Amino acid sequence: MDKIIKISIAVFAVIAVATVAFISITSGNAAATPATTAAAVDIGDGSTVYFFYGAECPHCRNVEPFLDNLSIKYPDVDIERLEVWHNQTNEQIYSAMNAAAGVSSLPGVPEVIVGKVVLVGEIDIPAQLEPLVQALEKKKVNPAQ
Repeated sequence: MDKIIKISIAVFAVIAVATVAFISITSGNAAATPATTAAAVDIGDGSTVYFFYGAECPHCRNVEPFLDNLSIKYPDVDIERLEVWHNQTNEQIYSAMNAAAGVSSLPGVPEVIVGKVVLVGEIDIPAQLEPLVQALEKKKVNPAQ
């Protein structure tokens, strides 16, 4: 249920950003681009791991077993898997979350976003994600940190 709420909030934020951008562009105010309005996107408190992938991407398939193992090893960590090649809503979330994390050009998939930390590729994700997940677990145990 928590996952549904987080995804709903992210979808709502993307729709809000798109609406503001559309209204700004159609009203002649081209200064309000998705990059400037992306700050309205809630990239969360860093407690969710967002995994963006393409359905046919071989690099993404190489990362998925690693994520499966993380899910088993750290069952309390929320890992959201969002396919972006065939799902337009997920692609919009992907674009908005990258902009909110300060990424100016989309890096491609596989990609993981945790708060404002962005990891890209089948080498960096397995090499760097587990320490972030461990920090999430530690933060849940000791919320003052």
